[in-house]
Amino acid sequence: MDIIFFHFFGSLKDPVTNTEKQAFQRDLKEPSYSMAKRKYSSTSSFVSICIFAVSCNIISASTEDGFIANYSRTTRYTVPKNIPSRTTVLDLSHNQIKEIRIFDFRSLPKLQVLMLFDNQIRVLNFSVFQYNEDLQYLDLSHNNLQALFGFPVPSLRHLDVSYNNDIKMTFCSDSSTTWKLEYFGLSTRRMQKPDFCVLAHLQVETLFLGLEDLSEYNSTFLPAFNMKNLRIALPNIRRFPILSNLDLNVTERLELSNIQGDQIKDLGTFLSKLNKNGRLLNLTVTNIELGWRDIVNVFTVVWKSTIRYFHIYNVTVLEFDDAVFSNIDTSLQALTIEQTRLGTVSIDQNIVYKTFSDMNIPALTISDSGILFMHCPSEPSRFTYLCFSNNTLTDILFQNCNNLPLLETLILQRNYLKDLTKVSLMTNTMKSLKYLDVSHNFLQYDSENKCHWADNMVELNLSSNILSELVFRCLPVNVKILDLHENHISRVPKEMLKLNNLEELNLAFNKLTALPGCDHFRSLRLLNIENNSVLSQSSEFFESCQYVQRLKGGNNPFKCSCELREFINLGKQGSVELVGWPDSYMCEKPEYVRGTPLANFHISKLSCNVTLLVAVILIITVVLGVAVCIVCLRFDIPWYLKMIWQWTQVKRRNWKSQQLNTIQFHAFVSYSEHDSDWVKTVLIPNLEKEDGSIRICQHERNFVAGKSIVENIIDCVEKSYKSIFVLSPNFVQSEWCHYELYFAHHKLFSEDVYGLILVLLEPIPTYIIPARYHKLKALMAKRTYLEWPKEKSKHGLFWANLRAAIQIVLPNNEEMEEF
Repeated sequence: MDIIFFHFFGSLKDPVTNTEKQAFQRDLKEPSYSMAKRKYSSTSSFVSICIFAVSCNIISASTEDGFIANYSRTTRYTVPKNIPSRTTVLDLSHNQIKEIRIFDFRSLPKLQVLMLFDNQIRVLNFSVFQYNEDLQYLDLSHNNLQALFGFPVPSLRHLDVSYNNDIKMTFCSDSSTTWKLEYFGLSTRRMQKPDFCVLAHLQVETLFLGLEDLSEYNSTFLPAFNMKNLRIALPNIRRFPILSNLDLNVTERLELSNIQGDQIKDLGTFLSKLNKNGRLLNLTVTNIELGWRDIVNVFTVVWKSTIRYFHIYNVTVLEFDDAVFSNIDTSLQALTIEQTRLGTVSIDQNIVYKTFSDMNIPALTISDSGILFMHCPSEPSRFTYLCFSNNTLTDILFQNCNNLPLLETLILQRNYLKDLTKVSLMTNTMKSLKYLDVSHNFLQYDSENKCHWADNMVELNLSSNILSELVFRCLPVNVKILDLHENHISRVPKEMLKLNNLEELNLAFNKLTALPGCDHFRSLRLLNIENNSVLSQSSEFFESCQYVQRLKGGNNPFKCSCELREFINLGKQGSVELVGWPDSYMCEKPEYVRGTPLANFHISKLSCNVTLLVAVILIITVVLGVAVCIVCLRFDIPWYLKMIWQWTQVKRRNWKSQQLNTIQFHAFVSYSEHDSDWVKTVLIPNLEKEDGSIRICQHERNFVAGKSIVENIIDCVEKSYKSIFVLSPNFVQSEWCHYELYFAHHKLFSEDVYGLILVLLEPIPTYIIPARYHKLKALMAKRTYLEWPKEKSKHGLFWANLRAAIQIVLPNNEEMEEF
């Protein structure tokens, strides 16, 4: 026999005791699991959540349904006053409260959970809760209760009065009192009829019976329990044969704790006499001390019983021998062994491994036991479910094992697996394997060796390892659900296996910097990339991931810029369900938008598309150019620009030559050549008299030879006091008349005087006046012109008005003669 000191059941050190919070979480997940003095809850999920919040030392917190108030461990002697009236969960545990008064809870109509355990309460009248019609959970354990009386609240579902003194329950005699509880906890020191009379009037699903401190026992008073779930903490005094006398008919789940010494034999006796027609299917034993031979004996009895599910928690193996377990036909479906420790330094692991590997049951769980190795079954096994979590198994597990043909689920999380290639080889012979969990190990893959997975595997959990993107070259091709969260993956490479059946991919808590593409898994429906380093989207994602229905992408340091525009629109449009949108999606960069929800960040498509932006600018430029051209042509702007340029040039030359223009003429006359006869024979002779008091500037006699026409026009306009324009249809058709009118306009605007005199020789229809004569149109519209009368009788008045308009004393008359 090989004696190995590093043994199956773990090290010699005592296990670390779980905290109350861990214990409560365990109770929620494993309803059949309990310890002797642990609190249990079978009430609604709201109550469970509230208790969990209080167990985490939440002082006060609001919930959707009410308010949680925690006064635990505050050295109180009475129930505090001024508790918020909307309180639904109240924790007063671990204090020194001795009395509950009638008015203590009157102001709490919404109270649902009340924890008063570990106080010094002696007497309780249920009438103190008459104003708490919603009370469901009441824990009075670990007090000094001696008496309970009154009628309980009808809504009460969980009542724990365990670990008190021997309680006198005065309502036992009232047969009309029927409780409908889901959980009831009770302890006693003496096994007498009055202690259990209350059980006859209870309709309870789960009963906890604490008998550790039992000092007096009479088997005739042990009741026939009629509840579905029964939990018993056995007496510390081993001579009380509780198990031998236990009779169960309707119980479906039984949990026994504190099994030591001779009680192991009592357990065997109890199991061996189980009624074949009984309903007991689920047996749990906790806090048990026994030797290897006792384990073999218990297994033998259980294998022969009607038990379907057998759970062992917190077991200590005191000694080891060479007892061998022989498999027999059994109705047992699942065996669970958790939290095992060893009280001896020697053990033959071959016997242990062979015992468990050859069990002819469908499901086996051995966790928190320090397993180093497990044999391949010696013949084809019935195992469909194996769980060896939180042990010390290595890569040599089940190598070349051909005797697990029915295995569908294999859980190996929290072990010492390191080589992904060897893990794949382990599964290669498991033809029925569908689910594999190897999370929380030390797995790596170097891409040098090929992987050989089970062909039928549909779900693979590789989370919490140290895998890189090379893992995508070592995956089962038929996998549908793949969990790779919390690894070292920085990208999804293009060189990878095609996973055409993959529907769910979890890449959370990795090192991704961009959304991955889906070229190699076209059936993907759910993608999880939460808590990565994703800054922006990738065009590959939108091109290849059209079939993704749900995307978990929150808690990433998004860079809110053009690159993220399509992703933001994805969340706003709702074409893909963004889980956690918009609360979990925040801008991280640039600094000025940090903390801004992506839903509130807006950037236009135009500013993000360079090609489109250039096209829009070009279109706008062309449109503006065309508009400017149209406006220029409509209002003859090029002509005006030309005139401004010529005016500027003349002014510049005059400035350089320091030529000063002084008023030398009373008026400059502008007219069309077609009207020259009237000007020469009528206008000028009537204005210029023989006395020379009025002098008219006429282009034919006053333009200076050698100067351009434009310069002569500008000089004449500048040297004339007024400008007379003889208007007729011929005038508006003359280009030079247009020049003269423009420069006269310019002088008018620059000198701020009314220097234009319009003489209407013939009527001019407004529609024939060119657009550039806008000033002429305005002046004519205001009738500021002189009209040449056809009647001779009115000519005198006409000439008088015209002479008056231009009459002025000109300076330097001698110089005018020289001009």
